[in-house]
Amino acid sequence: MLPYSSLQAAETAIGRSLTAAETLWYNYTANKSDYVLYCHNILFLFLIFTLVPLFYVLIELLFRDYVAGYKIQPKVKFSVYDNFRCYFDVMRMFILVVGPLQLVSYPSIRMIGIRTSLPLPSLMEIISQLVVYFLIEDYTNYWIHRLLHCKWGYEKIHKVHHEYTAPIGFAAPYAHWVEVLILGIPSFLGPAMVPGHMITFWLWIALRQIEAIETHSGYDLPWTFTKYIPFYGGADYHDYHHYVGGQSQSNFASVFTYCDYIYGTDKGYGYQKRLLQQLRDGVGKENGGSYASAPDIKSE
Repeated sequence: MLPYSSLQAAETAIGRSLTAAETLWYNYTANKSDYVLYCHNILFLFLIFTLVPLFYVLIELLFRDYVAGYKIQPKVKFSVYDNFRCYFDVMRMFILVVGPLQLVSYPSIRMIGIRTSLPLPSLMEIISQLVVYFLIEDYTNYWIHRLLHCKWGYEKIHKVHHEYTAPIGFAAPYAHWVEVLILGIPSFLGPAMVPGHMITFWLWIALRQIEAIETHSGYDLPWTFTKYIPFYGGADYHDYHHYVGGQSQSNFASVFTYCDYIYGTDKGYGYQKRLLQQLRDGVGKENGGSYASAPDIKSE
């Protein structure tokens, strides 16, 4: 809750007039506790898990012929029922694990110093902190993901997420409850190391989940702005990891590609891309161009 009795008191405290955004923030948050503001994440995550994957379902239903050429594994078909069955599985996990975790984790947010006060952060501050959060999360997620691909971790935990060898948007958060908890650690590390404003924290949680849904969408759409982000993996990059499944020792990174490049875990994907290029160039045309039509590359 903001420690000001009025707009004038807020302006006196920060030594200048409030911007339009700061006035809006004051009017919305003045009578809300920091805990209530933090718990907005529950609503944001619910909306993201519901609406963003629905976009991919709708474009497949309404523009099937147009987007068919961008489907990464064209031989794999999911019905509307399949999509919503996955959605309800995710919502069950959301109600039983994600929501309660948000409700009880507020003390950690207070401890690391996420603030709700005025002044609001500048756009440059928000962007720079988000970049740091993505880099920290990507690096730590890479190693946790590799660990989950050891025999015990995969069989006991990570195999649930890999039930979708051809991922769909709704399957981005589909995972074992232990994995949901474990992968919350990389998401928390960035804000813990570089604490910022609650608005930045909201954006971080939202953007990270939207990114995960995109990389699980099953479509490598040409107009997505993420194609212009250096070292960004994207849907095609992560789709290969799901196609290979439990035997995969490639493409562990969650967002960028630099960790896989540095540690040599992009070899299988690179081989597969070269192979598909040969198929497109006319070598083995009878096999087609999808992952499943290529020779056995699962040991790479």
